[in-house]
Amino acid sequence: MKKIIFIAALLVAVTEINAQETKIQKETTSTEFNKWSVDVNAGLSKPTAPFSTNYYSSNTNFIHGDLGVRYMLNNKFGLKLDFGLDSFKNDSESFEFEGKYYRTSLQGVVNLGRVLNFEDWTNTINLQAHSGVGFSFMTNDKFDGNDDMTNFILGLTAQFKLSNRVALNADFSMINNINQEYTFDGVQDPSVTSDRGFNSTLYNASLGLSIYLGKHGKHADWVTSNSKLDELERRVAELETKLLDTDKDGVADYLDEEKNSAQNVLVDTKGRTLDTNKNGVDDKVEAYVDNKTKVTSTDGQSIEDMINGGYITVFFDFNSSKPTADSYSAINFVTQYLKSNPNSNVEIVGFADEIGNSEYNKTLSASRANFVKDVIVKAGINASRLNVTGQGEDTSVDASSADARRLVRKVIFKLK
Repeated sequence: MKKIIFIAALLVAVTEINAQETKIQKETTSTEFNKWSVDVNAGLSKPTAPFSTNYYSSNTNFIHGDLGVRYMLNNKFGLKLDFGLDSFKNDSESFEFEGKYYRTSLQGVVNLGRVLNFEDWTNTINLQAHSGVGFSFMTNDKFDGNDDMTNFILGLTAQFKLSNRVALNADFSMINNINQEYTFDGVQDPSVTSDRGFNSTLYNASLGLSIYLGKHGKHADWVTSNSKLDELERRVAELETKLLDTDKDGVADYLDEEKNSAQNVLVDTKGRTLDTNKNGVDDKVEAYVDNKTKVTSTDGQSIEDMINGGYITVFFDFNSSKPTADSYSAINFVTQYLKSNPNSNVEIVGFADEIGNSEYNKTLSASRANFVKDVIVKAGINASRLNVTGQGEDTSVDASSADARRLVRKVIFKLK
């Protein structure tokens, strides 16, 4: 019965590893973790069968040791190559004998702590299952040479994390052998020889260490995937991104339909500049203009002289086709004049400074003039009364002076 249970458990482990291979790749959180470890254990050894009549093994065979090199394919599954040594002798009520058992095994490892989401309740306790096949041989003081056999191993390892580099292990393993010719007490028993199946069982109980190798902060044994903490961190990062407000208008980017609003303008709940009368000027700027701008002459000059003389000027920031906030008063000045003088027309002339490519600057100057035209049209002036000219670069100032260049990034008006 024990043999059947062992075989069934081994088949289930192998089948589970194969069935999960594709799914594993999708579930692994990151490749940024250490995959190699050296596992060292020492403890007790207890062979249970086969024995000759009146031969028994001691329950305190303290000489057991194994050394393994483990590679984790991801944080749930891996492979392990290990070497083991067991030394055993007779119990006090048995005839005397002494033997040694040597093995090497290639095993698959299932990191049960990650499969079962231990991270939901602990970050320091883990559990691993391992199973595999290998070659082994036994020596005994009763016969010469070696008794060669094949071994199957199945075990369970509890882990306690001491640091990101070391974990304490407690392992319990069962080893079954086939093709064993001698009993553990060294007798060539015909009943053993005739049964070439799983006719031998050996148990190991040991303590040891897993020493983690690699440059990353964590080993695969302790890297979590799809945990509640990971999901929480993802949501927080997503929320932080959504709350960005690029144009500082008080509306987060993910709700903002106008992500480049001018500074200090009024916006609605979707980040759109408020423009109640749809004249192309936001309400805050327009209120300022209405309070400050009056279409009157100054120092004996006529309004026409002021406009044609360049006193009414619209200024722009560098490489921008949108007027500065204070310049909307000049646009309003000309608009009010045209409303008061329906027979007058105006030429809107755009300029750029000398920084950059001349052809680009000519296009930029035309864009500035067209923007001003659009604002005036939206304010109620027929477009046929407005003519647009992109004059290009204004070379009348010192191009090396930033203050001087600010004066020629402009639009002026010429009445007709």
